[in-house]
Amino acid sequence: MKLELFKAGHWRQRYQYKSFEPSEINHEWTWDDQTVSVLLERAARNLGELNAFSLIVPDVDLFIEMHVVKEAQSSSRIEGTQTGMDEVLLPEEQIRPEKRDDWREVHNYIEAINAAVKELDKLPLSNRLLKGTHSLLMQGVRGEKKTPGEFRKSQNWIGGSGLTDAAFIPPHPEGVRDLMGDLESFWHNDNISTPHLIRAAISHYQFETIHPFLDGNGRIGRLFIPLYLMNHGFLAKPSLYMSDFFDRNRGSYYDALTKVRGSNDLLHWVKFFLSGIEETATKGRRVFSEILKLRARAEEEIFKMGKRSGSAKILLDNLFRRPIIKASDVKEMLSMSVPSSNALIKAFLEAGILNEMTGRTRKRMYIFTQYMNLFVK
Repeated sequence: MKLELFKAGHWRQRYQYKSFEPSEINHEWTWDDQTVSVLLERAARNLGELNAFSLIVPDVDLFIEMHVVKEAQSSSRIEGTQTGMDEVLLPEEQIRPEKRDDWREVHNYIEAINAAVKELDKLPLSNRLLKGTHSLLMQGVRGEKKTPGEFRKSQNWIGGSGLTDAAFIPPHPEGVRDLMGDLESFWHNDNISTPHLIRAAISHYQFETIHPFLDGNGRIGRLFIPLYLMNHGFLAKPSLYMSDFFDRNRGSYYDALTKVRGSNDLLHWVKFFLSGIEETATKGRRVFSEILKLRARAEEEIFKMGKRSGSAKILLDNLFRRPIIKASDVKEMLSMSVPSSNALIKAFLEAGILNEMTGRTRKRMYIFTQYMNLFVK
């Protein structure tokens, strides 16, 4: 099947509404437009460079944790949550009551990402894995009663207040299992030579069109992308997340998906997706490079702290994981006395590594501002 000749599916009359029944995708894909080949080459090259960078960076897992936080915050924001990066890193009791539902959704996403990545060590990417990830995503938040971890058995819709005024109505639930089975087969079909980045692009479109869960489809569909790349050996670490790109280009993202369903323009979607891979990988490599420079500068300051330098190094490593702390965190982390932990924080403040962020005299919070800024650009 050529991308240019793709027929996305058909509308089928149901009771008082029409559902969109997508075409199956598990077959060979080719294209005549050489722009796709050029974009594919660029995306693969930049992705390979990002992967290589993540393999040579010392203690890269320290920094991956903040990439996960950024992905969770960006993907959830696309769905309407209003949790900022600084708020994600605060404990729940520090969050205003009216914002705690959003905070929990972002933290569920973090837990779901980490669990899915760990599960890939034991299982290939599969519908079973996505169901388990969805169950974690929906636990204890809005949508928890919408059959978490199970494909839907009722009709859902996108936009509007119901089926009569919906912007888009995905396939009838009776076809979801077969469509998801076709999608899973496509991920692992060794009898076709379609490049995996093209498969990832088509798969994300198809997943969002099937909309197999009653809630959480956007977040699971975006999380699918790094899982797919890890499963097929493009990434050794979960170092590439597309949600920031999709969030910054939200209108184009939705338009590109809609154009496939409305006018069969899968070619446009694939180009948009490959451009996103290239841009995101390039940005990820730059962030890693800036992190290494920041770490080197911070370690120079730590070296000047004399007998405190050992404890200071441990604190710095933990700041790369969680760049917002309070004095009691330092006390517990390093098994220090209150005066000693306060003195270490003071040294970090004087070195410009930490900044006080609350303006209070008690229960102060401290932030590794230079590091945080790398994730909010």
